[in-house]
Amino acid sequence: MNNDYNKHWKKMRFLFLPLFIAGAFALSALVMVLWNWLMPALFNLGSISIWQAGGLFILCRVLFGGFGFKGGRGRKYGGPPAFKEKFMNMNEDEKQAFKEQWKQRCG
Repeated sequence: MNNDYNKHWKKMRFLFLPLFIAGAFALSALVMVLWNWLMPALFNLGSISIWQAGGLFILCRVLFGGFGFKGGRGRKYGGPPAFKEKFMNMNEDEKQAFKEQWKQRCG
């Protein structure tokens, strides 16, 4: 089974680079079109080229989003499961005391 995987990967690796380049140009073109459509009209800014759009996309991903490796940053929505489990196991008096503490802390 491992041999089949290696044969498949050897065939597919030649497609990776062209698909990556095509995807990068597609994303850059999308950023360029959106920028040139919105920014000059809204903020009186100039138009940008596809290369500037690619650089802007990379800069935004570095500053705000990362590149999706390692499953993203931060917690998933809803908090850690241990906290949910602890809260669900509290009795009504403990839940009420907990809520009152947070009201005092957060106003």
